[in-house]
Formats: sequence, C-alpha cells, structure tokens
Amino acid sequence: MLGKPGLRQSMGRTGICFDNALAESVNGTMKVELVHRTGYPARQKAKEDIARWIELRDNRPRLYLAPGYEPGKGS
Repeated sequence: MLGKPGLRQSMGRTGICFDNALAESVNGTMKVELVHRTGYPARQKAKEDIARWIELRDNRPRLYLAPGYEPGKGS
C-alpha cells in the first residue's frame, strides 16, 4: 500500500528511536521556547501560536544550505 503513493516504510521498529529523534528534538525545543513560557486561555490560541512558531522559527531558510555559503565568512 505504501508503494502506490511513493512512500517508504519507516526504518525502525518498536523501541528504536532513530525515526523520531528529529521530531522529538523539534518538539522539545518548541516546548521550552514557547509552550512552557505561555499560559493559554484556550486550545485554539495554543494551536495558533504553535503553528506560527513552526512557520517562523523552524521553517526559516538556513544559511548553511545556501549555495556558496562558507562558514566563518559572514552572511
């Protein structure tokens, strides 16, 4: 069933953390930087703040992925 839409099965199995390491890191950072510092009056406000955080913080362009970027040479 996965092959039809071009998806591949996860490399891990129960108890193997490699698949989730990146997601857990992002979630942990978000909780420390945003969620635990904010009191939310309603679930909808929390959803909006989290979506904004993902768009502004996590989806921003990374300099090290830009063509010609050399570390230590400025931006």
